[in-house]
Amino acid sequence: MRVEQIYTGCLAQGAYYITSNGEAAIIDPLRETQPYMTRLEKDKVSLKYIFETHFHADFVSGHVDLSKKTSAPIVYGPNATCEFDCISAKDGDVFMVGGVTIKVLHTPGHTMESTTFLLKDEQGKDYAIFSGDTLFLGDVGRPDLAQKSADMTQDELAGLLYDSLMNKIMPLADEVIVYPAHGAGSACGKNMMKETVDTLGNQKKMNYALNQPNKEAFIKAVTEGLLPPPGYFGLNVAMNKKGYESFDAVLKNGMRALTPNEFEAAAENTEALLLDTRANTDFYKGFVPRSVNIGLQGDFAPWVGSMIVDVKQALLLITDEGKEEETITRLSRVGFDHVLGHLKGGFAAWEAAGKEIDTVHRISAEQFAKEVNIGVDKIIDIRKETEYAAEQVSEAHNRPLAYINEWSKELTTTDHFFLHCAGGYRSMIAASILQARGYRNFTEIEGGFDAIGKTGLPKTDFICQTKLMKG
Repeated sequence: MRVEQIYTGCLAQGAYYITSNGEAAIIDPLRETQPYMTRLEKDKVSLKYIFETHFHADFVSGHVDLSKKTSAPIVYGPNATCEFDCISAKDGDVFMVGGVTIKVLHTPGHTMESTTFLLKDEQGKDYAIFSGDTLFLGDVGRPDLAQKSADMTQDELAGLLYDSLMNKIMPLADEVIVYPAHGAGSACGKNMMKETVDTLGNQKKMNYALNQPNKEAFIKAVTEGLLPPPGYFGLNVAMNKKGYESFDAVLKNGMRALTPNEFEAAAENTEALLLDTRANTDFYKGFVPRSVNIGLQGDFAPWVGSMIVDVKQALLLITDEGKEEETITRLSRVGFDHVLGHLKGGFAAWEAAGKEIDTVHRISAEQFAKEVNIGVDKIIDIRKETEYAAEQVSEAHNRPLAYINEWSKELTTTDHFFLHCAGGYRSMIAASILQARGYRNFTEIEGGFDAIGKTGLPKTDFICQTKLMKG
């Protein structure tokens, strides 16, 4: 028996590959199937089952494509209704993969179909659980996402989650390994550890949710402080339930190379959004007007989902040369399949063709320290509330990037403001969005708060309630 965790940092997501005696199972696969097909061929094993712990909200799974290519059935837990062929297993059902068994433990609460898969080794001993979004390391799945489909409140779902954990997970032996679907950085939880594998025994000791004195305390603990889920979550759930276009077709369409003239015509004659995935350190110096910058080398896919939201939005890409396929792949993981093509030769080709370009007014943190008049000039800090609460520039206003559609309505196009995040990635996203909407009366700070903190500007380490925008 061999168990491999295939972890994708951008999504903070873990897929799992299990082999035994010439057969394999894959749990919660990513959208692109070729890496799995390559593994299967290399290991000379046949894929027997594709297991899904639940209908994922934060990414589009590769279950449909993988099943078509291998004929392996897709297995969900109870209450799963798919618009494609799948097995909705019963609680306690057992599936054989070579010499090992995988047992279905129905653990509703995060969603109604949420299921933990218990792996037993060749000797029949409990070896590991693939806990999906039921149990994370340091946390549990948020119980607010399935309220509408389950016709239940988040407190009722949290109560179900408590019962699932106490009755199905906690009785298992301490040495059982926990393989969760997500780690730190995922929006599916609020307190996840940076580690991606642990023992159940350690989680019993240190996971706050597993150490509440009763159900009422558990419900309060796990529902407290939940931020609104990203807008694209519901659309990803729908794709995972209904199916989707083949990734191979999505990639073929997106890899259509457009000359600067063709790109310009497509931008003018379609409703496509121009997405520039270059680093913020390159973007601000010059870019195609009205394009939005979300850098590939960061939490790219989640920010695309949070900022653009509508997975049906048509996209035209500007990338570093050679990064086109990676960009299309990572977009598809969160359901953005409508890529019309990319700018051949990247921004350099656009510039060489003599096309109009735009820039963002960016200054260094040192220059900011010289120019800013604390208490008079408006400073907008777009970091998360928790980051802002820990420490902030004195008199700065907190306006988290995730809520830009709300707080940008407060702005005028005349009153100047300074804009920063932690390091420059998120503030350039905000700057590009604001500029595309006609705001040019701001200055963005290179290096963000990390650089500002070295300048000697006065800082505070408490939340100024009158300036903290609640989402």
